[in-house]
Parts: sequence; structure tokens; C-alpha cells
Amino acid sequence: MQRIKLDQDIKPLSEFRANATACIKQVTETRRPLIITQHGKSSAVLMDVQEYERLLEKIELLQDIKLAEAQLDQNQGLSHKNVKQMIMEKFKQ
Repeated sequence: MQRIKLDQDIKPLSEFRANATACIKQVTETRRPLIITQHGKSSAVLMDVQEYERLLEKIELLQDIKLAEAQLDQNQGLSHKNVKQMIMEKFKQ
């Protein structure tokens, strides 16, 4: 996901309502999120669907890594030698 450009990617809700199609086109073409403000404060983010899915995949991967690290800290992991042996046994069958 590309970083937002402050001069292009922040729109008040009134402008978004008036130009929703153009805002969606901008997000799709630039792959940058659009920040929608209400009463001068950020209130929503409009993102391209593909960029949103990529973001979710990254979050899921980071959660998996965090879980694996916690399991290793609690000595719940397997050594490389044991895993290799388990895999080799499955291939022999």
C-alpha cells in the first residue's frame, strides 16, 4: 500500500458525497487510501479492495509469527532435526 499524499488523499465528507465516483476512481488508480474527514477530524478510510486484502494477509502473517514466537518461548516448538525426521517418515510411506 502506498503512503497517502496529504494534499490529495484527505477529503471532507461533503466533497466525498459530491464526488464519490471520482474518489473511488482515485483510490483504485493510485492504490492509496483516502481519508474522509467530518467536522475537521478524520472519521473514515476508503481503500482499494485488493490493497485491503493485502493488508489483511500481512496482519494474519504477523499474528502467526507472534503466536509462533510465543510457542517457542514456552518450549512448544520442534527442533529442525525432529521436523525433518517426521517429514522423511511421511515420504517413506
